[in-house]
Amino acid sequence: MTVRDYDEFDGTRVVVTGAAGIFGTWIAEAFAAAGADLLLTDARSETLATLAKRLGARHFTADLSDPQGLDLLGDALTATWPAPDVLVNNAGLYPRTPVATTGPDTVRRILDVNVVAPFELSRRAVHAMIAEGVRGSIVNISSGAATRPGATGSVYAASKAALETLTRSMALEVARHGIRINTVQPGFAPGSEVNALTEDHVRAMRDKIPLGRTSGPDDAPAAVLWLASQDASFVTGTTLAVDGGRTAGDYTPPSLPGDGEKSA
Repeated sequence: MTVRDYDEFDGTRVVVTGAAGIFGTWIAEAFAAAGADLLLTDARSETLATLAKRLGARHFTADLSDPQGLDLLGDALTATWPAPDVLVNNAGLYPRTPVATTGPDTVRRILDVNVVAPFELSRRAVHAMIAEGVRGSIVNISSGAATRPGATGSVYAASKAALETLTRSMALEVARHGIRINTVQPGFAPGSEVNALTEDHVRAMRDKIPLGRTSGPDDAPAAVLWLASQDASFVTGTTLAVDGGRTAGDYTPPSLPGDGEKSA
């Protein structure tokens, strides 16, 4: 099943944060193709406006590291509709943060965007969903770093681990209202205009993925749409890794029959 096979999202009220990033754009495009009524948000106003215009979506510029910006976005969310049907908490920060040189302001900013903002937006969405009797879905976007952290990414990894724990706990709390909360761990993607990567880096990362390719525009969005759909009506509190097997364990490409043999 591809993202275009879903017709149940026609008119569905969907919020996507961090929509101007690579995964946010792919997720927004997938919901737009499925007919959803979209509210997109990001701190990058020009890129966000261009995307929203292309997809025929509402948009709201907000810096989620700023408490006032977060409050204004929460107000915009509840002012747009009585309640959203789907909230995708995709926005995230991933700066390199060496332990010896990372100050508390950087730590707070990462946690504000990666943990506090998803909680606050989920809180508002859940409150509205319960009041309106909406059996909605929240999908949080995490990372394999939550379980396989790397060097110079300790704060990011901690924030994503916290987000996954938050997902499970919130899912337990709101399940009796028919609201489902899950997490998707997207796989490695080749980068974006904001986060450009060299060809050598992309190749090195691709070599670590058992399925032999990087994440494409349908991979993570298909998982998000599935979790938000009625096909996943009995799924809540879980984390779905869509990473080509990257987080399954350490990987070295196995030798294939004939490798190293000389032709006659």
